[in-house]
Amino acid sequence: MTGETRPRLAKKARLKIDPIEKKSVLLSPERGLVLSASAAEILARCDGERTVERISAELADGTQAALEDVRRDVVAFLEEMARRGFVELGG
Repeated sequence: MTGETRPRLAKKARLKIDPIEKKSVLLSPERGLVLSASAAEILARCDGERTVERISAELADGTQAALEDVRRDVVAFLEEMARRGFVELGG
């Protein structure tokens, strides 16, 4: 994965807010994940248009965290979500 990779949610995945718990959840057939706020922020930006670099920059700006640290966390998270089939990594 590079800074120019354009992640998107897999066609079978949906990012929703649980109406009872008021938490973000990632759903796909036969499974789901309750997300942390930071995970939901990353996935909400996975539209196939934004690059990993842009997602990282937006999050770093919003948190005042170091871009390098945010980029490392974003890449690790997206790689795991891709491995689980929730995210597709486009070029």
